[in-house]
Amino acid sequence: MKLLLLEDDASTRTHVARTLTAAGHVVDVCANGEDALFLATTNSYAVLILDRMVPGLDGLSALKRMRAAGVATPALLLTAIDGVNDRVEGLESGADDYLVKPFAATELIARVGALARRPPSVEALTTLRVGDLEFDLLKRNVTRAGRRIELQAQEMKLLEYLMRHKGEIVTRTMLLENVWSFHFDPQTNLIESHMSRLRSKVDRGFGTALIHTVRGSGYRIEALPA
Repeated sequence: MKLLLLEDDASTRTHVARTLTAAGHVVDVCANGEDALFLATTNSYAVLILDRMVPGLDGLSALKRMRAAGVATPALLLTAIDGVNDRVEGLESGADDYLVKPFAATELIARVGALARRPPSVEALTTLRVGDLEFDLLKRNVTRAGRRIELQAQEMKLLEYLMRHKGEIVTRTMLLENVWSFHFDPQTNLIESHMSRLRSKVDRGFGTALIHTVRGSGYRIEALPA
């Protein structure tokens, strides 16, 4: 099975990943909630294993955003917190199971296996929506107010990334790394030119803009109230 592991402690992350790999699983690892959120919303996993307490976007908050984005993958929270209220909060936030540190490797493997065998509780995400803008992920069709919008391949990748992060500020670095796979800034107007063309197709003629520039930070796609 393919698993996602969020754990900020390097030694724990390595130990858990090795344990799961030895049990026959393929494991994608990350050390922060932002990366976990991106991976969970752009890849298919059998189980999510999320450390609750990580710097920045914590595991619980990342899980809430995953559920809001339509990710129904079973999730196991790892935590050093053992209070009843904390466990209840985790389960109510979208977790399917809870494992308190320290834990035995055999128990982790057993819990992951049990979660993977559960039937899905909700349908997989197949459509992204922001206001009256819809992106059919299966047919790769984009419409707004029922009107088909024709996009080039890179424009479609850019729009999909924005819509998967609706309401969030998406920085230039995030776009370069995740849409263009650049791990350096080419110091060109690459993003600006693509964003301009995308806006002309998505927003022009529809009365209200969905793609917004956040000065000094990046971009955000959001249906703002009138």
